[in-house]
Amino acid sequence: MDALILQGMSKRFGATGRAAGDRLDLRLRGGEFSALLGPNGAGKTTTLRITAGLLPADAGSVAIFGVDALRRPIEAKRLIAWVPDEPMIYDRLTPTEYLAFVAGLWQVPQDAARRGADALLDRLGLGPHRHERCGGFSKGMRQKVALAGALIHEPRLIILDEPLTGLDAGSSREVKDMLSERVRAGATVLLTTHILEVAERMAQRIGIISAGRLVAEGTLDELRAGQDGADLGRRGQASLEDIFLRLVAERAA
Repeated sequence: MDALILQGMSKRFGATGRAAGDRLDLRLRGGEFSALLGPNGAGKTTTLRITAGLLPADAGSVAIFGVDALRRPIEAKRLIAWVPDEPMIYDRLTPTEYLAFVAGLWQVPQDAARRGADALLDRLGLGPHRHERCGGFSKGMRQKVALAGALIHEPRLIILDEPLTGLDAGSSREVKDMLSERVRAGATVLLTTHILEVAERMAQRIGIISAGRLVAEGTLDELRAGQDGADLGRRGQASLEDIFLRLVAERAA
């Protein structure tokens, strides 16, 4: 089953009606790692927020594993994890308390929540800090607490907006490894990133949007081949950066 289907998604902001989504169509296959790329202002974060049910679209439809997210938002949200680029956690809580709170919201049984929290904190290197107040954490540590909170209810679709922001090299590797493990276990991951090397190395499928529209989508080899047989790939050796810059420039033109 497809993990996500966006059809005709449109969203405009401000008096000028700047388009963050312009009849955007996007389809994610279940059990795959996908990246959504685009220049600043292209509509990446808006697309993720609409998918997560945090922002209403002006038009279009959203389906999460076949669930109409506009008509059945609570049911759809139970299938989703959302991790924004700016972690939102409670400073006065410890990581253990925060995960217990979030698990309670999702009605995760206490024993399962406790085991899951311990496993997540240890996996993300937060075990030694499990009883410290989050208010004293660095941005990278807060990002990891937020990620643990998003995963505590075992979501099927994990949506992340710039998840590696503020992380050092070791923490970044931990997060990437965890996401890859989740995909191998059957979850679906959709992330945005400005670090194109991360998308090139990790994502099985890559979508590129510009001015609210999807301009290309596929595997890296498919993007290299180009649409309609066009040679965007310089005999199949182009980097994702080369492809990305050319497609965005063509869209702007």
